[in-house]
Amino acid sequence: MAEKKKTSAPARAVLSPRALGRATLERQLLLSRAEMTAEEAIRHLVGLQAQNPGPPYFQLLARLKGFDPAELAALMESREVVRIVTLRSTIHTHTADDALTLRPLVQEARDRELRIFRKRLVGVDLDRLRDIGREYVEEAPRTPKEIRERLLTEWPDADPQALSTAARCVLPLVQVTPRGVWGRSGRVALTTVEHWLARPSEPVPAPDATVLRYLGAFGPASVRDMQSWAGLTRLAEVFDRLRPRLVTFRDENGVELFDLPDAPRPAEDTPAPPRFLPEFDNVLLGHADRTRIVPPRFKGRNGVGNQSYGSVLVDGFLAALWRLDTGRGGAPATVTVQELRPLGAAGRDAVTEEAVALLSVMTEATTDGSGYDIRFASFIDFGE
Repeated sequence: MAEKKKTSAPARAVLSPRALGRATLERQLLLSRAEMTAEEAIRHLVGLQAQNPGPPYFQLLARLKGFDPAELAALMESREVVRIVTLRSTIHTHTADDALTLRPLVQEARDRELRIFRKRLVGVDLDRLRDIGREYVEEAPRTPKEIRERLLTEWPDADPQALSTAARCVLPLVQVTPRGVWGRSGRVALTTVEHWLARPSEPVPAPDATVLRYLGAFGPASVRDMQSWAGLTRLAEVFDRLRPRLVTFRDENGVELFDLPDAPRPAEDTPAPPRFLPEFDNVLLGHADRTRIVPPRFKGRNGVGNQSYGSVLVDGFLAALWRLDTGRGGAPATVTVQELRPLGAAGRDAVTEEAVALLSVMTEATTDGSGYDIRFASFIDFGE
């Protein structure tokens, strides 16, 4: 009897950091600016990091053709998009539909956060806290200080910070406008997402659809990548369930990567023009392994702890930091660029061109050379 030949699983393609970077930049609309609305882009990207009010505007400027900050501002004012704590326990700008579904999906992470403070909430009935908090913020939007003081009247011996955290964890709170509206300012005031949108929250969805959307915006990616992006755990079984609908690769360290079969994966030599990204940009926070965008030698250079700097991508990788001074007292609007590696004359010219485009949209600078300034600074000068 002839011996049966053993068959082995087909070898999976290995994707280099550059190949992964080009794929992700394409999904993130950063290889070439997309012709889509701001709302379509926010939906495609599964939200925009919005720890501060300004970054979502700069994220869309880097990604959309002809972007006007007034477009996103109008979406904020019409409540078609909102600012709410979701992924990684941080504030994101989401479409109204996503705010009502993603917030319940990531409640697991809010519960974990709450457990950290549980010893400082002895005697606090969380169900009652939820009911009191909801009634209070739905009566009128409240500041965090007002919420804390209201809860302290019920539990005067509780830790004030822990009470504030508990309210944020048990209630889906949105920051109401004018906070987050371009050209306006406003203190943080909160109400529930259901009250703000006059719609009930959706039931907790299965994570499958969000996994597919994540891969569409950030793939190819590992299970750990998505868990890091979402702040969730135990997603391996979800990826395994979806495996028949996905394709797999490996990175240079042998980590298994998943992707949508028909998703774009551009060639490694696809041109990647310079892009100015704000602090905490999506593409910088979408993976546990960020070497597809951030070279290992620059790890941590664009932020320390909760402090982050603007990042300049050159040839698809972090290459410089930047900051914007909009100009005061007649001074010109200024972009300061600090090189992390030598950009060369051609690189500086390309970065300058992108900086001028940024200034022309996001400031009142004219682009005839008299209303702005582009500076290249050394690291020791940057941030002092």
